[in-house]
Amino acid sequence: MIQPLNIAIAGASGRMGKMLIETVLAEEDTELVGALDITGSPFIGVDPGISWGVETGIQISDQLSVGLATAKYLIDFTRPEGTLAHAKYCAEHGVHMIIGTTGFSEAQQQELKEFSKKIAIVFAPNMSVGVNATLKLIELAAKILKEGYDVEIIEAHHHHKVDAPSGTALKMGEVVAQAQNKNLKDWAVMSREGHTGPRKEGTIGFATIRGGDIVGDHTVLFAGDGERIEITHKSASRMSYAQGAMRAARFLSDKVNGFYDMHDVLGLKNL
Repeated sequence: MIQPLNIAIAGASGRMGKMLIETVLAEEDTELVGALDITGSPFIGVDPGISWGVETGIQISDQLSVGLATAKYLIDFTRPEGTLAHAKYCAEHGVHMIIGTTGFSEAQQQELKEFSKKIAIVFAPNMSVGVNATLKLIELAAKILKEGYDVEIIEAHHHHKVDAPSGTALKMGEVVAQAQNKNLKDWAVMSREGHTGPRKEGTIGFATIRGGDIVGDHTVLFAGDGERIEITHKSASRMSYAQGAMRAARFLSDKVNGFYDMHDVLGLKNL
């Protein structure tokens, strides 16, 4: 019998946390062994399976030593500061991480890379298999359409999202920039207002929409003279992110350390 993957979930009472818990409970090769939430949460001490009528035998905790006591993997879709605190503990105790948190600064990402010298980490702004397939298509299009096409990235999310542009939109911009031998920081245009003058050739524009319960829509627009090419991904459910996180956990099952992304998980880097 194959040993199940012992997984803990951070942010257990949030929308994504609940979806991750449901997915771990449903998969045959995964076992929920821990659930974490912030201090003061009304869900501390509650069985994380209660929403699905399942008794897991564990309780949501705000103590890492409790929530990660028997965990081999921590899936974390929370906030940068919390994720970094979790990563420090995980690095000290040999717990691998699957991180879908967005909004990290470059310095914070460098901290994660330092932790990955001790543990294996999959870090991706979007765990969806479909999104990562879309990123590969964007890379190909950006190489073909390098000259004569303006690039705009439009993203839409629910009104609860706190960072903008989304991590996925920024990743799409990075993919375009790298495919065209650019540094995104030098070419990104994050906002436009007033008399902006004509569009500077080669820039990569971003537009952000926040409203309602939009799970996540992303479009990369390549606009040329006489034609437009649009590559779009739309999420109807957070389930795609959770399923991707499960694939990431399985990918780490034979890893000792290292810093990986979903292209590593899905074998897309050599395509």
